[in-house]
Amino acid sequence: MCRMDLAQFRYLTFDVVGTLIDFEGGIVASLGEIAAEFGTQIDGEQALGLYRAARYAADADRFPDDLVRVYDEIAPQLGLPRQAALGERFRESAKHWQAFPDSAAAMARLAKRYRLIAMTNARRWALDHFERELGAPFYATFTVDDTGTEKPDPAFFTQVFDYIERDGGAKSQILHVAQSQYHDIGISRQLGIANCWIERRHDKQGFGGTIAPASFTKPDFHFHSMAELADAVDHVPAT
Repeated sequence: MCRMDLAQFRYLTFDVVGTLIDFEGGIVASLGEIAAEFGTQIDGEQALGLYRAARYAADADRFPDDLVRVYDEIAPQLGLPRQAALGERFRESAKHWQAFPDSAAAMARLAKRYRLIAMTNARRWALDHFERELGAPFYATFTVDDTGTEKPDPAFFTQVFDYIERDGGAKSQILHVAQSQYHDIGISRQLGIANCWIERRHDKQGFGGTIAPASFTKPDFHFHSMAELADAVDHVPAT
């Protein structure tokens, strides 16, 4: 059991896509709809594996604009036609990706106790949709458009740290909450902030649509859902 106390934190910083928003479900649903229109089916885990390999190419664009390029690359391997309009449709599907069933309610509960800050590799236009889906729970938000870089680049985190310092807070008061070992948990440990791993794929094999880390980082806190984190916080006496 973690020796840290959830009461010690003032800020919860969040990965959004994959932790709060079910991007894997959104990707599979969008590709599945396209496949059905052309009389075929896709395997969801295969599609996520192809997405992952294509998404993290050297020439990748900002997310989710890059879904246009990704579709063009993976479509033939899924038996789907290469059409510019379909690639654009795949990108636009991000506007309709749903939150995990527990996300919005858990964030509303956590917002009563902490200042919640979004840290997403997505562009601002996408976060605008994700925020509405989540019920606008954030105290502050940082996107790739704001930082000019993507996690796990330490520069992304540094800009958030600077903001929190200006807000009167300190690194010791931050708990970083995320599902990605690669983008979030490993780098947060390296930068000396506490972390909480939301293991969304605890009942599945592999890393799905998220790149695998070079090594596993044991988190300070570990839950399978946002609801579990919110429940744990509810049992912590108020300070």
